[in-house]
Parts: sequence; C-alpha cells; structure tokens
Amino acid sequence: QVQLVESGGGLVQAGGSLRLSCTASRSISLFNTMAWYRQPPGKQRELVAGISSGGSTNYADSVKGRFTISRDNAKNTVYLQMNSLKPEDTAVYYCKANTCAIVTWGQGTPVTVSS
Repeated sequence: QVQLVESGGGLVQAGGSLRLSCTASRSISLFNTMAWYRQPPGKQRELVAGISSGGSTNYADSVKGRFTISRDNAKNTVYLQMNSLKPEDTAVYYCKANTCAIVTWGQGTPVTVSS
C-alpha cells in the first residue's frame, strides 16, 4: 500500500509564494502520473497540475505561468511551486499518484491566501 504525504501548506498573503511537497512511501518512478488537485471551500476538487513519468507536464489554465510542478525521483517527491498566489487559490491541495491499476491520494494540505 503506497502512502502519500503532503506538506508545505499554510497562510500567505496575496502575491506570495509557497512550495508544496508530496512524498511517497515508495519509488515514484513506478507511477505513470503524479498530480496536484485542489478543493476550494464549497467546491469540487479540480486538477491543478500533472507530471508524467517522462516529465511531461500539464496545468489548469488558472495556474499557468504561476505554478510549476516538478519531481525528484531520488527523493520520491513531487513539488508544486506556487508563485503570485491569489485569494482564489485558497483550497486544500491534494497529491495523487496512479499506475495503470491503482490510484492513491494523500490526505491534503490547506493553503489560505489572504487579500
């Protein structure tokens, strides 16, 4: 059973930056894709950014140019660098990892952006 642990969330002022980390209990090279999702208060969970095992990335239009997803296989960790944060980025951020057969979610880390 794989476990994902997110960290790095917190309270930040608009325009500030945070870096989220998602560390897996096993090698992330085994996952086809890893991704960050977020769930704003009272809203549905949405994809923020994803990265494939080959390093290809994709982003939600709302975060393009501000967020960067990256992975460090040696540390079994995926990062989400978030710059120029806006109040509408406030949400619980979740890490997801999947193989062909298994999808695993982390417990989430809250991010609050004050105006």
